[in-house]
Amino acid sequence: MDLASNLGGKIDKAEVLSAVQKYEKYHVCYGGQEEERKANYTDMVNKYYDLVTSFYEFGWGESFHFAPRWKGESLRESIKRHEHFLPLQLGLKPGQKVLDVGCGIGGPLREISRFSSTSITGLNNNEYQITRGKELNRIAGVDKTCNFVKADFMKMPFPDNSFDAVYAIEATCHAPDAYGCYKEIFRVLKPGQYFAAYEWCMTDSFDPQNPEHQKIKAEIEIGDGLPDIRLTAKCLEALKQAGFEVIWEKDLAVDSPLPWYLPLDKSHFSLSSFRLTAVGRLFTKNMVLMLNIISVNLFHLCIFWSWV
Repeated sequence: MDLASNLGGKIDKAEVLSAVQKYEKYHVCYGGQEEERKANYTDMVNKYYDLVTSFYEFGWGESFHFAPRWKGESLRESIKRHEHFLPLQLGLKPGQKVLDVGCGIGGPLREISRFSSTSITGLNNNEYQITRGKELNRIAGVDKTCNFVKADFMKMPFPDNSFDAVYAIEATCHAPDAYGCYKEIFRVLKPGQYFAAYEWCMTDSFDPQNPEHQKIKAEIEIGDGLPDIRLTAKCLEALKQAGFEVIWEKDLAVDSPLPWYLPLDKSHFSLSSFRLTAVGRLFTKNMVLMLNIISVNLFHLCIFWSWV
């Protein structure tokens, strides 16, 4: 019903097609350029999440990220384990003040707060997601310990040394400049404390001269609202330039018993992931069309009764 009612959405139904077209034009597949995406990253990312958030939540749940997965483990179990790994690595202690950079609708925020008994602030520049996240916090009963701040993570509205720990889950990849983003994180983090992140990166296997590699990169960028996908080495370099000492880093996809992209694999079918399959997506599309027709008819019915 949230999907049907467009809860918190900022794009009027009549403007959806226009928003999709404007978003597409930022990307290589439609003639866009990397510099334009970086210069207009706020507009590009906000359009992306205004358009996709309800569908993400319907098909994926409250946590918008991938996770390495063990055999016999459900998608939701792998996501929870992946989220629990962060507070364990950060050494979080009850009562600490933590920042989630690019928090989405707050699925990880709520899970990590309950797991570690910490207070977490979710930083997000998308009003749609914050509206939804506040409602989910209230439902989960964590609205006293978890909150949201609407702001750009390139210009955080927090004093220096504000947080005991900071984490980001597949979020800082939206930043137009990795160094600038990491530098802001370093500024608001208390001295001697830790920042942990899961990041979208290109591995050393990426060949910028290979047309197929370039095509894959471009399709990931348009599919995930990214201005660019940086090489792992570039991310590590930016972290060090921002002032961090890199304690540990690893490509978690390498040792994952099941592929991280399994939920999106059209050849894989399970009842628990039906909504993510080709058939499930077709069902979702037709259901949305049906709900749209119903909502229009109800609106007309309301207009009719108002005149009686």
